[in-house]
Amino acid sequence: MYERKRRRPVSEINVVPYIDVMLVLLIIFMVTAPLVTQGVKVDLPKAEAESLSDDSKPPIIASVNAAGEYFINVGDKQDDPMSATDLAVIVAQQIQKEPATPVVVKGDGAVPYANVVQLMVLLQRAGVPSVGLMTESPEE
Repeated sequence: MYERKRRRPVSEINVVPYIDVMLVLLIIFMVTAPLVTQGVKVDLPKAEAESLSDDSKPPIIASVNAAGEYFINVGDKQDDPMSATDLAVIVAQQIQKEPATPVVVKGDGAVPYANVVQLMVLLQRAGVPSVGLMTESPEE
């Protein structure tokens, strides 16, 4: 009587739902990317930092003053400002002689944060494995 027509299975993938999901993910990433790259205002707590132990070697103190001049507590001209390359050479020599010597950055309170970061990058390029930040105790 009736002859049923057999349908062949469709062997194609319907990609429309996948495209919809990809577009939604793209929109989510486009909206959240600017939020991730922006800084957040943080009020840091005032607390006493842990000091260096007494039995450790005296640290190398690299300083930057409000005028952006670099100083180091090594050598005979500790009060004379020096260039960034001179400071890097002196620190590299000291680290080669005594690799376990701690290195500390001392920045003036009026110095821009970028200058302190530049000093830390300079010390990193000179071969310093880790850098500490020198702080003052908060006044009671």
